[in-house]
Amino acid sequence: MAPSSVSSATSVVASFSRTGAHLARSAPFVSFLLVLGACASPSAHTPTRAAARASCTFANPLGKGADPWIVRRGGTYYLAQSGGRGITIYRSDDLTQPERNGVRIWTAPDTGWNRSNVWAPELHWLDGHWYVYYAAGRAGPPFLHQRAGVLESVTDDPQGAYVDRGMLYTGDSIATRAHPYWAIDLTVGRIGGQLYAFWSGWTGDATTDRTPQHLYVARMANPYTVATNRVLLSSPDASWERGTELDLQEGPELLAHGNDTFLVYSARESWLRAYRLGQLRLRAPHANPLAPASWVKSGPVFAGTDSVFGVGHASFTTSPDGAESWIAYHAKVSTAPGWDRVLRMQRFGWKPDGAPDFGTPVADGVAIAAPSGSPAEACR
Repeated sequence: MAPSSVSSATSVVASFSRTGAHLARSAPFVSFLLVLGACASPSAHTPTRAAARASCTFANPLGKGADPWIVRRGGTYYLAQSGGRGITIYRSDDLTQPERNGVRIWTAPDTGWNRSNVWAPELHWLDGHWYVYYAAGRAGPPFLHQRAGVLESVTDDPQGAYVDRGMLYTGDSIATRAHPYWAIDLTVGRIGGQLYAFWSGWTGDATTDRTPQHLYVARMANPYTVATNRVLLSSPDASWERGTELDLQEGPELLAHGNDTFLVYSARESWLRAYRLGQLRLRAPHANPLAPASWVKSGPVFAGTDSVFGVGHASFTTSPDGAESWIAYHAKVSTAPGWDRVLRMQRFGWKPDGAPDFGTPVADGVAIAAPSGSPAEACR
């Protein structure tokens, strides 16, 4: 997640607390099943689009923002973004220009559990409807009340009307549904045909948002109902994911390739330059996703460089022709602590063992070939 902040049949306070980051972000589905299968207006960080497009290339960064969540469906890319207590869905046929044709689809109510601090929305197509998963709270800072919510589309239009399905249960007593615990960055996906929810949460209540964050999982009865108690799936206990100020895991995103399933997540402090991606890999296609022993941790699988820092909270999609795999992520604009961030993307490959190979973040201003199959107008 980032403070203020691949779906197909084949196929992340001295008073910096990572949660406070959501307020600083200018937040913008690729659902987890990877469908094997860029640039904003000029800025101090971005070369002119005209120059990049001349050779059908683009350059990072794409523009301001954080927690990029992009889904491709029917030849169109949709970007979900939060801001101003609301959620906006953008529509574009050009992956490198995702922030087009925006429609605000929901505004937080003036009262209730989700009235403020709307963070990291994700858009998923499930069972004939679009679902938007997001985090919100009733107060903050400190951000002690964040929980996970879900919206359900009325039609098959992701930019149309939605019904608020309420808070998702993230607690330890599914029988009573008492006390859902702090939860952010909730994502969903099917493994072996069963729908699961994954999120970042606390082990219990806390009086400070400088509280360690862990990854949790639960089985879902349908896209808006959690069916089991939460299971603590992973904790930030590896040396490469231990922070200097706070240990955390957040922004989990499912990614599938062939028979392999991965949960890619963000680790360390989101406001510092060492923010990076880690990975859990399901040991076997039929392993139980609710059993921590079914997953193998490795990392970092994507980390910053001397010129690109604070990389995290990624999502995954494919090129328009489905031939290439792409990662969208955010990075900091300076090494100073804080959440001034930009959106970025680049192509990635696959290792011989089937794991994703994200490579190294491409530096600012370096020409990157546009995704294969991009519309002709993207190259003019």
